[in-house]
Amino acid sequence: MGNETAAALANFAPIALMILIFYFLLYRPQKKARQERDAMLSSLKVGARVITIGGIYGTIVGLSNEIVRLQVAEKVEIEVARGSINGVAPEVNEAKNDGDE
Repeated sequence: MGNETAAALANFAPIALMILIFYFLLYRPQKKARQERDAMLSSLKVGARVITIGGIYGTIVGLSNEIVRLQVAEKVEIEVARGSINGVAPEVNEAKNDGDE
């Protein structure tokens, strides 16, 4: 009985090792990234400058559960799905871009 148990454990060990590897290398980082993205989406506020997944920069002028209204230019507003917001855009220093290049 001891040899059969050891053989069964030896056959199961590589499978258990692969499960652990997949958990720590794939599932856990994706879960953490998803939680961070959900936190970012839930913390969006009117006036925040964001970038969409498509690369459009805009300032939030309206929010609902599903839709975000962005002002992308003066007198130009678009509606996008809340899930299409990729992140908060970094602040642009306009005085730095005025010349001297």
